[in-house]
Amino acid sequence: MKISHKNFGHWQNGEEVKLYTLENDNGVSVDISTFGATIIAMHVPDKNNSIKNVVLGYDQPDDYFANPFYFGCIVGRFCSRIANGRFVLNGKEYKLPQNDTENHLHGGPEAISHQLWQASLIDADIPTLKLSCTSPDGENGYPGNLAVTVTYSLNNSNAISIDYKAYSDKDTVVNLTNHSYFNLAGAGSGSILDHQMMINANFYLPINESSIPKGEIHSVENTPFDFREMTRIADLLDYDHPQISRHHGYNHSFALNRNNKSAVLAARVFEETSGRTLEVFTTEPGLQFYTANYLDKKVVGKNGCSYEPRHGLCLETQHYPDSPNHDSFPSTVLKAGETYRSNTVFKWSL
Repeated sequence: MKISHKNFGHWQNGEEVKLYTLENDNGVSVDISTFGATIIAMHVPDKNNSIKNVVLGYDQPDDYFANPFYFGCIVGRFCSRIANGRFVLNGKEYKLPQNDTENHLHGGPEAISHQLWQASLIDADIPTLKLSCTSPDGENGYPGNLAVTVTYSLNNSNAISIDYKAYSDKDTVVNLTNHSYFNLAGAGSGSILDHQMMINANFYLPINESSIPKGEIHSVENTPFDFREMTRIADLLDYDHPQISRHHGYNHSFALNRNNKSAVLAARVFEETSGRTLEVFTTEPGLQFYTANYLDKKVVGKNGCSYEPRHGLCLETQHYPDSPNHDSFPSTVLKAGETYRSNTVFKWSL
């Protein structure tokens, strides 16, 4: 088991971007950039012991500086959407940039997903990397100086753990996630429609025409959102259902089944040709499942391939989208002086 690093280009004012690699004894490794605390690659053996990268991304470091699809980065201050770029906290209305038609998306422009983070190695029994950044009071309209740390670690059980912490000097809202796009056959292998998946959720959140939750939580039973047993993704995408056809696939939040605040199994994905299985565990209440409906084949990805819609899938562990505008949703308010904590694990097996 080891951790190493190298240069990964230069950002503004010549600031160096570094690429850290965490590697275990089984051939599993994860590459993480200090720009956006971004997962650049996950290399995982298949059933024939052939190692491939299983997350979408770019070959050139500079391409991550724009990264309009948020490949692999840490998204915040508030991942997903906030309706009309507005929310009320402690009786005061806050206005945010409307960077997704009329809505606010992923913390706004030049958010923490598109900033240079500071890295430090943690003295631990397994390869561990801590990344830190600060979002100043008023950035993109949010209150409070927000200090964020994300800690990545990799063990010999092939589990990649992401620990999130955040602290603010004013009451604010926080919702952080990692935005990796997975293709278990290997990045650039084409469609994920033959992947089989289980989502541990009895309920999902219907969304309106602009992808904002309606405030309702519906049963998945007898709908294309019923992934409670391993199911081929294509089989449910063929459903004649307005929530699917209107949004060209899945871009929905699922309310995970849980009895306490500890981590639960959120999802399991299996790809037959490679034999790879991915399990996702999280302390978060929700899972945003996205079938990369808006990827643009003009975008050149790793090894010169083009990514098209449904060439990857996102499993974004998070609180529900637009939570600050729905009192019935789990709260995303972080009180001044308190600490936001969250954990997600991506575990690989054959």
